[in-house]
Amino acid sequence: MTQTTFDAHPRSSLIVALDFDSLSSAVKFATQIADLVGMFKIGNQLFTAAGPAAVQEIAALGSGVFLDLKYHDIPNTVAGAVLSAAGTAGVELLNVHALGGKAMMEAAAQAVSAGVPMGADRPRLLAVTILTSMDQKTMKEVGVAGTPKSRAVKLALLAKESGVDGVVASVQEAKAIRKACGDGFLIVGRPILAAAEPRAAAQSIVDEIAAAK
Repeated sequence: MTQTTFDAHPRSSLIVALDFDSLSSAVKFATQIADLVGMFKIGNQLFTAAGPAAVQEIAALGSGVFLDLKYHDIPNTVAGAVLSAAGTAGVELLNVHALGGKAMMEAAAQAVSAGVPMGADRPRLLAVTILTSMDQKTMKEVGVAGTPKSRAVKLALLAKESGVDGVVASVQEAKAIRKACGDGFLIVGRPILAAAEPRAAAQSIVDEIAAAK
C-alpha cells in the first residue's frame, strides 16, 4: 500500500466519486478514466450494494480508494470499523464524523495504525466537519452553534488534536482550516462525479489542477 500523497502529479489530486448502485456500473465507469484519476471514492451507496468487493475491484484498476463511510458511533464501535477498513487492501483514505467527539476520533486514529502490519504505510484518516447540506438554521435545529464555516474550523482543530490526519472540507472552508491547522494537515476537497463525457471532464480538472500548482 503506497503512502497517500497529493503533491506529485496533478492527477494524484483528483478524486472521483463512484456513486453507483451496482459494482458493474461503477467498474465500467471507473475503467474509462482510471489512468487520469488519483483516487476513487466509494461511499455508502456502492459499499452497501457491493461490500468489500467494491474496494477490491476498484483498487485493481491501479487507483487508490477513498472509503467514504463517515463512521459516527461510540468510540469502541468506530475503532473496530476503522481497524477493518485500514486492513483492507487498496484503501488509502477513510473518514469519520468530527461531531463524534474527541474520544471517538482518538480511538479511530489509534485503530488506523493498528490495522496495518508494523512498519507498513497506513491509510490516512480524515474527519468530516460540517456536511454541505447543513446551513446555520439546520445546525441550530440540532443544537450546534455558530456558522458552518466557524464550526468547521473548530472541528478541524479538534480533529488535529485527536491525531486525525486531515479533514474533508469545501473550498470555502479550506483556507481558514489551513490557517488554523498548519501546512502538515491534509485537506481533501469534496470529491467530484465526472460528467457524461468522463474522460474529457477528468482531463479538464487535471489540467486545472496543473495550472494552479
